[in-house]
Amino acid sequence: MKGSDDGREALARIMGALGAGALLADERGFIVAVNTQGERLVGRPASELIGRDAHDLLHRTSGGGTVPREQCRMRKSVLDGRTEQGADEWLRRGDGTLLQVAWLATPYAPDGHAQATLVLFHPTTGRPGQQSQEGGRLSELERLALLAQTTTLLTSTLDIHEALRRLITLVVPRIADWAVIDLLSERDEVRRFAVAHAEGGSVSFREDLQGPMPPVPQESPMPLSRALRGVASSLAGPETYQGAPDSGIAVEQRRLFEVTGMHAAVVVPLRSLHDVLGALTLGRADQPDRFTAADIALLEDIARRASLALENARLYQRQRKVAETMQRHLLPKLPRTPGRSMTARYLPAPDASEVGGDWYDAFTLLDGATALAIGDVVGHDLDAAAGMAQLRNMLRAYALSQQKPPSKIVEWLDHATLDVAEVSMATLVFARMSENDAGQCELSWTNAGHPPPLLVTKDGAARYLTDGHGILLGVAPEQVRPDATAELPPGATLLLYTDGLIESPGHILDEGLERLRRHAASLAHRPLESFTDQLLERARPQDNDDDVALLAVRYEPDAFF
Repeated sequence: MKGSDDGREALARIMGALGAGALLADERGFIVAVNTQGERLVGRPASELIGRDAHDLLHRTSGGGTVPREQCRMRKSVLDGRTEQGADEWLRRGDGTLLQVAWLATPYAPDGHAQATLVLFHPTTGRPGQQSQEGGRLSELERLALLAQTTTLLTSTLDIHEALRRLITLVVPRIADWAVIDLLSERDEVRRFAVAHAEGGSVSFREDLQGPMPPVPQESPMPLSRALRGVASSLAGPETYQGAPDSGIAVEQRRLFEVTGMHAAVVVPLRSLHDVLGALTLGRADQPDRFTAADIALLEDIARRASLALENARLYQRQRKVAETMQRHLLPKLPRTPGRSMTARYLPAPDASEVGGDWYDAFTLLDGATALAIGDVVGHDLDAAAGMAQLRNMLRAYALSQQKPPSKIVEWLDHATLDVAEVSMATLVFARMSENDAGQCELSWTNAGHPPPLLVTKDGAARYLTDGHGILLGVAPEQVRPDATAELPPGATLLLYTDGLIESPGHILDEGLERLRRHAASLAHRPLESFTDQLLERARPQDNDDDVALLAVRYEPDAFF
């Protein structure tokens, strides 16, 4: 391999022993090094290759035409820095002839050097989709690439179902034409998650073979039972289940072989460091070869990597469930107050741990007024949730024990947060809704750095209540806070919300506020529940990854709730 970098020279010496063509491309797709086998295959010396765009120089269609850049898989894998492989690319040799190759591209970034891509290639017989080894077996290079791809794809998601679907696409049809995944629940119940089959270049699922399975027998020597107990990997075939079945799960396995036509299979445990998660069964019906010891070793390595990804996903989802349950239990039930209907919504952050500092509250004060609050403690973790709960409880205690304006209640709350470790900074709107001496509904409030409340009349006039604004909690507790008041006409809806409803990456806050105002005005005639649901669906930005709390109150003086 010709090149000036010592790391690349070392790589060339290693790759030269594999007997495959090898070239190294930089992040632009330009060739920076090539081995002697690669020179021979493309019929060009290194001096004609290094420094040239690999796509423009080499990549061609089967008819010799130029491959459009946007359609070239090899070029895309180089530019994206992703591991990819194929068996349907053509290279233009130095004498103008075409060479069909099977290829593998994988990122290569030696210490201290920029990202590059190693492309390995060797001739094929010209039949589309033909494997590089006879009988569908993978070369050692392809096995290593498959393991690398397994790690990359499965560790890049924390969704269990998505990870399992990716696992299936990795092994079917590359290793087998059938893939079966059985999962164990935390109660040791077995569910056949997927039965997948390679058909015409795509993967289809046999839903009739999926679903709940009988329990795992503890003493059974049958392959699937052993794998689900985490004992060992096993080879299996139709003959394995010809005798009298020793359990219900063996009956299901016999049916599986009969329906799928598999003549050979290998069953591998999906086993983490702490538990058995399930089993992976790969079967061959269309591919004639039986599985070998080398296949079992490869599949066990794939299963280990898959199990680690599945365990991480399972732990993450368990945390999400605990966090969401905690969050929802912390949020209050709304009071039933004559003349005022209320509803609230909470949506957790989709990409966090489903728990955060957004909260709302509503309760009846001793003088009959209704207290309303919306707030946001900085953070998206259990500390934020704990801080939210402490903040809400302290606010309730101050408001119920002291007949003071909202500003005074929040001033005391701001001082108290200095001693609460889980609350560093927070925003808050706290309001009182009551009838004044003239019998009108009056709202008094103070705002501690929070998005302003929105008031929508029944005829669709919508305006923000921007008065009473002060600094957020936890910054300057000694600062005096203002109060503001406004009358609510009959049929008006007051909306308190958190910033997840209006903020969007790459857009200014005013755009989100205006979008919310316009949608709220258009929905003013809707019943309150429908108003709230539709507003949440329409106004929340699609690219917002924050949680959202929403409290809507409608003043209907002649109604009783």
